Amino acid sequence: MGRIFVVDLEGRTYKCKFCKTHLALAGDLVSRGFHSRRGKAYLFSNAVNISVGPREDRMMLSGMHTVADIYCCRCGQIVGWKYEAAHEKSQKYKEGKFVLERWSLFGGK
Repeated sequence: MGRIFVVDLEGRTYKCKFCKTHLALAGDLVSRGFHSRRGKAYLFSNAVNISVGPREDRMMLSGMHTVADIYCCRCGQIVGWKYEAAHEKSQKYKEGKFVLERWSLFGGK
């Protein structure tokens, strides 16, 4: 495995709860109104220091979506998912955005 390069963000950040690696800026937060199997989740327009898993179709509360789980690049912990494609027109705004599950996050305040 190669060397991992980690991006350090400046300003208010959300970090991985397990290794404190920066994942997103508070300014990139789009919505706090999302939910996952484990509880609350936040929608971000951008995320860093993640690796993206394989795509899969998944039935969500808002309908069918093509998503990929995302993992912290440093510790490998699953931290949420990325919306790759929305199957319903009203959900297209989610495409290319990232959901970080609140239970896996530290900071943002």
